[in-house]
Amino acid sequence: MKIKKFGSTEANIYEIVRPIAEENGLIVWDVRFEKEGAMWYLRVLLDHAERAVNIADCEAVTRPLNKILDDTDPIPQTYTLEVGSAGLERELIRETHFDACEGSKVRVRLIRPLEDGTKELTGTLISCDRENVTVDDGTQRTLPLAGVAFVRLADFDEEEIRKAVKE
Repeated sequence: MKIKKFGSTEANIYEIVRPIAEENGLIVWDVRFEKEGAMWYLRVLLDHAERAVNIADCEAVTRPLNKILDDTDPIPQTYTLEVGSAGLERELIRETHFDACEGSKVRVRLIRPLEDGTKELTGTLISCDRENVTVDDGTQRTLPLAGVAFVRLADFDEEEIRKAVKE
């Protein structure tokens, strides 16, 4: 895995969407401009400091963002706009993600198992730089990012979520 930086399209869209999100009390977690098959997708992932992002939040950002994108046409090719929540198990891929989540519980999946056979571990994110991620899962481990498939946030109680879904 490599720490990703915004491409020029993503950085441009971030600057457009950030004030819209902030007006609605939201945080832009990520902007991704990705090609899947023959289609391009512009994905804006939102977060909120105190609660889950809901459909009304996504709509409150989508409408004005869509208008600005239509008016300014900053992306030359055809694409599909998707605005959504970053999600509970959001993937950490940018420096800002790792910085924001230091001290949080994360799940790390490795490309190849460690010497003790461990291929996935859950622990506290201690730090991350361009080369390594350090996680404490009872033992502080510094893992080379080149051997990491992904790092995802895991700071939630699955039992509480099951109860909330049933209600």
